[in-house]
Amino acid sequence: MQSEQRGYRGYVFSRAVDDHRVPQHIQNLVIREYAHRRKLHYLLSATEYAMAGSYLILEQVLADLPTIDGVILYSMLMLPSSAARRGGIYRRVLAAGAGLHAAVEGFVLKSEMDIERWENVLRTADICKNLKYQEIERWLT
Repeated sequence: MQSEQRGYRGYVFSRAVDDHRVPQHIQNLVIREYAHRRKLHYLLSATEYAMAGSYLILEQVLADLPTIDGVILYSMLMLPSSAARRGGIYRRVLAAGAGLHAAVEGFVLKSEMDIERWENVLRTADICKNLKYQEIERWLT
């Protein structure tokens, strides 16, 4: 997946993002517009496999970090649910001197200081999701 030109590789899902199905062409439009507004050179997106828990394509994109400027995720909610696994992704991005962008949220990870902000949002989203499911269970019983 290496490119001759540096820029930011898009990353989209072919499965639901936070329990919502977003067509790939819409994800790509959001990423392209995000890159345009920030004057980032956008490289075509890599599309993750549909199997739940698959991050094989993300791993390939991360392997390309020495030859690109970074990655633009459609949403930070696409990252693995495991904080340890996300931490590994953050470290790889930072070690390569690259950036990680989340187009929907408008977040950028360019330094160690940004990790706490990303993790706070992801932990809060996870808590809210779990509370929502608990409320639905109470309502059904």
